[in-house]
Amino acid sequence: MTRPGGLQGGEAGNGEPNVSASPGAAAVIRGVWRSVRVKQWTKNVLVFAAPGAAGVLTHRVALERSIAAFALFCALAAGTYLLNDSVDVEADRRHPVKRNRPIAAGIVSVRLAVVLAVVLMVGSVTLGSFLRLQFGLVLGIYVVVQIAYSSYLKHLPVYDLTSVAAGFLLRSIAGAVAVPVAVSEWFLIVTTFGSLLMVTGKRLAEHAELGEERGGHRATLDAYTTTFLRIVVALAATGAVVGYSLWAFSLQTATVHHHDEIFFQVSIVPILLGLLHFTFLIDSGKGARPEDLVLHDRQLQLLGLIWVVLFGFGVYH
Repeated sequence: MTRPGGLQGGEAGNGEPNVSASPGAAAVIRGVWRSVRVKQWTKNVLVFAAPGAAGVLTHRVALERSIAAFALFCALAAGTYLLNDSVDVEADRRHPVKRNRPIAAGIVSVRLAVVLAVVLMVGSVTLGSFLRLQFGLVLGIYVVVQIAYSSYLKHLPVYDLTSVAAGFLLRSIAGAVAVPVAVSEWFLIVTTFGSLLMVTGKRLAEHAELGEERGGHRATLDAYTTTFLRIVVALAATGAVVGYSLWAFSLQTATVHHHDEIFFQVSIVPILLGLLHFTFLIDSGKGARPEDLVLHDRQLQLLGLIWVVLFGFGVYH
């Protein structure tokens, strides 16, 4: 319905949200739920990676600690999403999609979002320290990186890519220290390059999707060229494949008590196919929302399932 003055409901003529009518409590609760981006909590499954690779998830204590670490990282991530949207509220209002986020649309106030963000982040770090002090320290480092990203690093070319990728790496490290289990250098290399691939693919898709107005939504997108981003994608994909292959062969020699180490080597195949398919999707401009690809792309899901089965046989058989 068109309001007086030709304005559409929920938006003022200058791009600001229309706040003449305050949203009800139910709308605010729904807005907060949308703002914490539950779909993106799938990233936190990475906390199970190190314990899973170490073969300890069949142990009750290790499994309980991993589940607790996952839950705390979900709460922590929810807080960082609220904080990031509060900082980016003006830029989001100029974005064709992000303008519909609850904070940008005025459904959830910036003040409420910041308060909830602080409560979630402080609470997660505190509880994480009770689980294990080293785990709480990793959560604290994650908070520092996210605050630095939201306030400054997101405006610096290259550093915006690496700071987001660091968030994925810290998830993997958090899972290892929560249990705790040892982490190999190859595991960290694969996680680092895989994270960089996902983040750069997202930037490449945003670069094409937003066109000439991309700089108004994310300053670094004006600094990047598609050539540079494609080089980084190729570098990250290569690093992930080579790193995983070397890791798979190192696992064969490290797990001498198993009789089916060949499963580690064979698991390279679905990893290679998955990375190639994901890179193809990125080059097709479909990487702007990688969490949607993971949740809806059937080829990625099938290859992921095959990898889990093969790697699981190698570790737990």
